[in-house]
Amino acid sequence: MSTPSLEISGLAFAYPDGNQALFGVNLTVKKGERVALLGPNGAGKTTLVMHLNGIHAAQRGTVAIAGEKIDASDKESLKKIRSRVGIVFQDPDDQLFMPTVREDIAFGPYNMGFRGSELDAIVDEALSQVGMLDFADRAPHHLSFGQRRRVAVAGVLAMKPEILVLDEPSSNLDPASRRELATILKSLDITIFMVTHDLPYALELCERAVVLSGGLIAEDSPTRALLADGQKLAKYRLELPAGFTVSA
Repeated sequence: MSTPSLEISGLAFAYPDGNQALFGVNLTVKKGERVALLGPNGAGKTTLVMHLNGIHAAQRGTVAIAGEKIDASDKESLKKIRSRVGIVFQDPDDQLFMPTVREDIAFGPYNMGFRGSELDAIVDEALSQVGMLDFADRAPHHLSFGQRRRVAVAGVLAMKPEILVLDEPSSNLDPASRRELATILKSLDITIFMVTHDLPYALELCERAVVLSGGLIAEDSPTRALLADGQKLAKYRLELPAGFTVSA
């Protein structure tokens, strides 16, 4: 069996004010798996994601990416881990800051030492994967919100990460952009860990869902089975859109 893309063991974390956000999270995501992280606001989802590339350091327990444990005190280790964990934030404007789309996508690979035709090929491939190659010379702020989110995904893909972490990928998208992004994400041959409140999106994109509640993994099951269980949804304050039903 291949090494898991993500392995979390006994992860606990408290903020300086004493708020205990994680109490001992255990989670394994296999290579190529697509997993949705669900849970109400305040469950600790963002805190958990911030451990995946060392923004938060584990106070107890471990986080490993492709078998390599994250050591927040080792700058070289962190640099390597951050190239293997591609986080796409909820607001693409948090990630797009260069004058053109091409320069934004090239930023990460350039800092990894790629130059010339090799760098151009990496950029073109990443933009092609999200259907944005024709927009390479445009300014990001001239793009629609949905297009900017696709460029943000391309910027992460250009780094050839082990795992793609998506924070509310469908938020603020119109129906067409939402569908286009889903088509792109389904086409990618990569491990996906998706934080979302959009339960239909979780069902469409992820075969497995885990629920974080009270700083612990409270449920871990096939997404369809979880969303078909009304009692569990109510227990964890998860709601399907009106009129949307799921059969087991």
